[in-house]
Amino acid sequence: MSIRGPRLEFSVGAFLLLALASLLVLAFASTNRNFGIGKTHYALKASFTNLGQLRVNAPVKVGGVIIGSVKDISLDPQKFTAVVTLDIDGKYNQLSADTSAGILTSGLLGENYVNLSPGGDPDVLKPGDEIAYTTPAVDLIQLVGKYMFSGGGSSPDATKSAPDASQGTTP
Repeated sequence: MSIRGPRLEFSVGAFLLLALASLLVLAFASTNRNFGIGKTHYALKASFTNLGQLRVNAPVKVGGVIIGSVKDISLDPQKFTAVVTLDIDGKYNQLSADTSAGILTSGLLGENYVNLSPGGDPDVLKPGDEIAYTTPAVDLIQLVGKYMFSGGGSSPDATKSAPDASQGTTP
């Protein structure tokens, strides 16, 4: 029996473990997430009348910078509004109390995300607080449909001319 056999098996095993570890590192790096390791997060809530295509794990941005993600979406049974729970990175814990939230779209047909616009209030939002000022998503398909079926702006009744009073009949 040759010594070469166990060494070859060990080398192949070590190579496979190294390849698997490299794939895991690549998978973690490509998600741009640290999976909660060493980071603190806090939750904020916001109610919207229309979510559009907003989904769980959608980004939360301030000025185009991602500061968190959508953690949960539920329905308020009393108001029948969508309640969105935002998972905000702990280093952004100085959002003013009058911060507003809106649902925007990346590009013309891109993904929806929550955009936060901080105000000027010296008080800050605390974990679990609700954002009072919200703007729902704009439904582009509905807007296009309204424009198409309304004749492009003016109503069809407004284009009809009324009979001229000066040419009326005399009794």
